[in-house]
Amino acid sequence: MKTVVGVLYGWIGIFVVMVLASVILTLLLRFTSLGESTLEMATLFISFIALFTGGLIAGLKAKHKGILIGTITSLLFTFVVFCYRFLGLQAGFSVVELVNHSAYLLLAIIGAIIGVNLSSDEESA
Repeated sequence: MKTVVGVLYGWIGIFVVMVLASVILTLLLRFTSLGESTLEMATLFISFIALFTGGLIAGLKAKHKGILIGTITSLLFTFVVFCYRFLGLQAGFSVVELVNHSAYLLLAIIGAIIGVNLSSDEESA
């Protein structure tokens, strides 16, 4: 049960980071001369932060099995993005997107491992 709760909180964390970043990027696009190449890099960087944060939150909530929690959180994110692209846009993943999602997986796992270790420190204090 802790695993499910941890992954759910991790997903909420990813969603919150993505929504806040979308609002900020929208405002920047509207009121500055931000270019498309900068937007692509910013989006990728924000996605990395979102997945790391989601993994961290999931690990903090689950308090065990950081690698598993991070993997589940990231793979569910990848599954949702793939379903959106496949069903909504009739497109699959390119090699670049597979590399990006592999990085998301690693970042979510690292975040979850750190979150589990931080939650262990809080319990002993």
